[in-house]
Amino acid sequence: MTRILIVDDHPLFREALESAVRLERPQCEIFEATTIDEALDVLAREKNLDLGLFDLFLPGTTGLSGLVRVRAAHPHLPIMVVSAHEDPRVVRDLLALGAAGFVSKATSKGELARAINEVLNGSIYLPERFRDINQPQPSEIERGDMLRRLQDLTPQQLRVLDMIRAGLQNKQIAYELGVAETTVKAHVSEILRKLNVYSRTKAAIEVGKMDFAQFSAEGHPGADKSASN
Repeated sequence: MTRILIVDDHPLFREALESAVRLERPQCEIFEATTIDEALDVLAREKNLDLGLFDLFLPGTTGLSGLVRVRAAHPHLPIMVVSAHEDPRVVRDLLALGAAGFVSKATSKGELARAINEVLNGSIYLPERFRDINQPQPSEIERGDMLRRLQDLTPQQLRVLDMIRAGLQNKQIAYELGVAETTVKAHVSEILRKLNVYSRTKAAIEVGKMDFAQFSAEGHPGADKSASN
């Protein structure tokens, strides 16, 4: 039986995704999560899932950081991103991180079902307009280098990096994670080394360049949540 995890914080869109899945796989077993942390809990508990369908912007994450965390913890899980944000740079970076596909939230249910089926059959799915993405510009090559460095971080280091970007200090991070402050300091040191930056502020700035801050105004709760049935 096909087993799929749907990750979106909007209940109506989770319903829309489930409906699209069942067009192609009526007997599919579906799991749901509303945040990256919930998704990681499900993935730790439920083995041998066939596909993850992830919104790009979720509570507790910024930009691509959620996808990076999931890929680090579960590198063999095919992930298709379903998002309202359709900038080619976003799509290019998602593929660089190992996503198995991208589809717009404005896509019809029938096309969404076909996209899901393609990915379940082992293909990488992109809408027609993204299948000839131009070569990246120099600034995009730099982002690609940073993406590769991010993939060297452990899941816990990625959580710490997210908290650094949210402005938390080591003591606060230690409290949130339930670990000693010395452990957090060790994580921070490793993060800076792996990202090849000299300070936590620089790490936040460099990673922020890839999180497409220009979408943050559009990415307020509800802005990413329209879908066609």
